[in-house]
Amino acid sequence: MNLRQRLTQRLFMWGAMLTRGATLGVRAIAIDKNNNIVLVRHTYVPGWYLPGGGVERGETMGASIRRELQEEANVILTAEPELIGIYLNRKTSRQDHVALYLCREWNQASTPEPNMEIAECRLFPLDNLPVDATPSTRARIFETLNGEARSEFWS
Repeated sequence: MNLRQRLTQRLFMWGAMLTRGATLGVRAIAIDKNNNIVLVRHTYVPGWYLPGGGVERGETMGASIRRELQEEANVILTAEPELIGIYLNRKTSRQDHVALYLCREWNQASTPEPNMEIAECRLFPLDNLPVDATPSTRARIFETLNGEARSEFWS
């Protein structure tokens, strides 16, 4: 991660902490019937991530995960997502929490075009995740889908 990316990320988090107190985000393990998982690569941090983002003021977590999946991956849920857990994200701050959802029923008409936030969105086979998928992304996938011991911490 270059200096500009680190500063942008820090400024965003400081602003969020000052204006929101505790922060809440959502992430989705969107997996299809062929065991392919949707991952996104952001423009401002390196690596591949589960799609998701911040819960907006007045928005439910369920509405947030549906919105984030559509915005970042052009994924439309066709069934209710399953809440897997809520994690403390100590890497970001002592106030940041992430709700993880498992989404097995969805449609993606097309892969979204790159934009200011998302550089790329792709499907990856569960047994062939990208080398630069973040450690937290890998951990949440394997905890959820392979029954590995679950952490209470995102990172």
